[in-house]
Amino acid sequence: MQPQAFYQIVAEDFAAVDSIIKQQLSSRIPLVEKIGDYIISAGGKRLRPLLVLLAGNALGKKDEDLRLLAALIEFLHTSTLLHDDVVDKSDLRRGRSTANAKWGNAPSVLVGDFLYARSFEMMVRLGSLPVMDIISQATRVIAEGEVLQLTKVRDASTSEATYMEVIRGKTAMLFEASTHSAAVLAGASAQHAEALRIYGDNLGIAFQLVDDLLDYRGDAETLGKNVGDDLAEGKPTLPLIVTMRDGTAEQAALVRQAIQKGGIEDLAEISAAVEASGALDYTANLAKDYAQRAINCLNVLPASGYRDALVELAEFAVARTL
Repeated sequence: MQPQAFYQIVAEDFAAVDSIIKQQLSSRIPLVEKIGDYIISAGGKRLRPLLVLLAGNALGKKDEDLRLLAALIEFLHTSTLLHDDVVDKSDLRRGRSTANAKWGNAPSVLVGDFLYARSFEMMVRLGSLPVMDIISQATRVIAEGEVLQLTKVRDASTSEATYMEVIRGKTAMLFEASTHSAAVLAGASAQHAEALRIYGDNLGIAFQLVDDLLDYRGDAETLGKNVGDDLAEGKPTLPLIVTMRDGTAEQAALVRQAIQKGGIEDLAEISAAVEASGALDYTANLAKDYAQRAINCLNVLPASGYRDALVELAEFAVARTL
């Protein structure tokens, strides 16, 4: 299945989600609409609403409520992007200038707050306390994951376990909330809801692992951000952690110093060390393991094209390492 086919199977739903997003961006303050439209129209993979639609349809749920859930999840995700870019001082997102680079930090943060609030207004419209419970908890965990990552900036002693805790919070949690909330909205059995929850968690981890790997094997066009951004910010991602743990003393010292001072002056040398130490292969293999765990969760679901799309989406997640 080609990547476009993941979307094709829910194309009608996706078009409806886009319409909801445009409607909900409405504000009496022009700058809110301008910044909101700018970041949402930037595109991106829209994986989280895709997961909502695929998971819901896999359980026979296909209605306006599912589409509203998909749209509010995208709003929630977009609000975190606006805030993250300010925190990270990023100037490139999805291949173009970030909102904070164009309008400044204060408007970006405040429009992020608007999108966050709008997502909860949409959640109230759904009228499902179990869904609200899942998403409100996920929002808290995401914030905690971002704060944990912030406390580890330029900390070369960060362990693999701490790194996994960071990515489970800041990335995997919203994947998990997407599939889990869709299952709950669909009235799924406890078995199906739990299977889709764990699928989302494992898929989110696999995606983040690959993103962190591509920071050394990718390019700006592939990533939609500058290569080496994480290193420049002093973030100890898994390829760097493994290089310090498994590489030579020289490789470990080089990476340790780079994390502690930040910057990308030695990016080429560090990229070579990360590759030579086996850290990228280690990261790629771990991503494949999590993708397979995600796929295994789906065995309990009824056979359908939607389940097949969820399987192949997990396979595509790690195919990006090639």
